[in-house]
Order: sequence, then structure tokens, then C-alpha cells
Amino acid sequence: MAGEDEDVRQKTRLPAWLTKRVSAGPQAAQVHQLLADLELSTVCSAAHCPNLSECYARGTATFLILGDRCTRSCRFCAIRSDQPEPLREDEPHAVAEACVRMQLGHVVITSVARDDLADGGAEQFARTIRAVRSRLPSAVIEVLIPDFSGDLAAVDIVLSARPDILNHNVETSPRLYPRVRPQADFQRSLNLLAYAKQCSITQGAKPFSKSGLMVGLGETVEEVSQVMRDLRRVDCDILTIGQYLPPSPEHLPVERFVGPEEFAAWEIEAKAMGFSAVAAAPFVRSSYLAERLFMNRRPELPFGPAHDEPLR
Repeated sequence: MAGEDEDVRQKTRLPAWLTKRVSAGPQAAQVHQLLADLELSTVCSAAHCPNLSECYARGTATFLILGDRCTRSCRFCAIRSDQPEPLREDEPHAVAEACVRMQLGHVVITSVARDDLADGGAEQFARTIRAVRSRLPSAVIEVLIPDFSGDLAAVDIVLSARPDILNHNVETSPRLYPRVRPQADFQRSLNLLAYAKQCSITQGAKPFSKSGLMVGLGETVEEVSQVMRDLRRVDCDILTIGQYLPPSPEHLPVERFVGPEEFAAWEIEAKAMGFSAVAAAPFVRSSYLAERLFMNRRPELPFGPAHDEPLR
């Protein structure tokens, strides 16, 4: 028993490359107050993101719409799993107001899963995109959507609002889905990404597609490579890979801390596969420094809007 306890302590002890000290400063306090004043949630806070202080200090945040209670219970996620509250009618306008006050040039909007809603919350996504676009016409708008239980009509609703980047995370390898995200399905997520790209071509919307995964949950190196190949097979443009860190002792334990050199190798491999932009590092999260990743993309890919001016 003592040996098992020591194994747990060794697994959860962070290596040197996973320590980060950030001075929050006045900007972070201003972001906190703004969000409180507008009664808005962020995935930064709800998911216990390790980059929260850094991002708030930079004057950025990833907005969490459709409430802060999720109808699913993924074992890696800190967002509360509970019966959701009714949709907030003025939420799109509150998000747009926050974006204006924060002077954002790149806006990232995500949500909880809302399997209780007929459209999974797709119309609220569309309303939020349009509200932000009406206030900040030149901003890049990135949405990180759930799988809408495989309802492709819901994807159509989101695409109709013309986001610049449509993100949907596959999160991990197919083998680990039953343990990591039992209410999701890897192939369903791939189908969503494939449909979004094909539908964009026929409708002329042309957003970039984006996805991400966590490592350190027990996947093999080959499984990571296979997930990347699967994503390129559905023409995914942008990829993020980061280290899984359990948000609490009740969540899945970390199986392995991946070193920076391995992340660097995956980034090289992914770019060789044809991804337009790749971020792979221990602290990378789907929306972490999203504006920099988008700005540094390879220019030869035809998808995406003409946002060539520097982002604020």
C-alpha cells in the first residue's frame, strides 16, 4: 500500500517545465470585474485552466455560453455536471459588450454541452457570433463547439453566422473515449469536422477548422500520430496539443508528463502532415494564445477570411 501511495505522489508531482509564475496585475482584476458586472462565465475559470492569470493579465478570456452547467460528465473536465438553467436571452449582447470593452481583435466563444436543448444550443452560438460581429466587424471570431449529439443541422445553424474559425476538440485517442469522455464518440467528432468543411465549401462560408487533444492520459505516441492523421483526413486546418492536468483529485489521474521535446516533435510531424498552424507544448490549451496561432498560420491555405491587419 505504501508503494502505491508513493506511485500516486510521483505521478502527480509536477516536473520543472510545468511550473508557471504569472503576475496578474491590474489588467487581470479589470477582466474579472468586467465579467462579474456582465454576469458572464469563462471556460478559463469554470475549467480551472492553468493559464487563467496569464490570459486575464493580457486582457483576454474565452467566453463560456449556454450557462456554466454541463449535461455531460467527462472525467477530465472541471465544469460542473448538473441540470442546466434556462438560456439567458441577453447573453449574446453581454458577450458582445464584453468584447467591445476589452477591445478584442480575436474573440473565442465556447460552451457547455446542452443535450437538453433541441438544437444543442446552436442558435445561441449563432446569435452570439452575430452580436459580436455587429459590434466588432473586423474581429476574428472563433467558436469551440460541442458535438451537438451528431446533429449536423445544428452545425449548419452555427455556420450560417459565418464564424472565422470553427473548432471542435477530439480531446484524446478513440481507445480512451469510454474512460475519458463516455458520452462522446470519436467518429462522430470527425464526422462533424468533415461536414463543417464540406458544408463551408458549398455555402461559401469558408472558416478554418480547428481541433485539439490532451496527452498524458495513457495514449501511445502512435495513437497521437494516428489522431493527427485522422484530423488531416477530414481536412482539419489548425491543431493544438497540450498536457492533461487533473483539475482535482476526483478527476482522472495523469498517466504521464510529456516533455517539451516530445511536444516539439509532434509539432514538426503535424506541420509535415499539412496543418496550417500547430501549437504543441505542455501549457497549450485549445484557446490559449489563439490569436497568435491564427496570425502565424501558413498563408497558402485558401480557407479563412481576409483579416490581414494586425490583431489588437
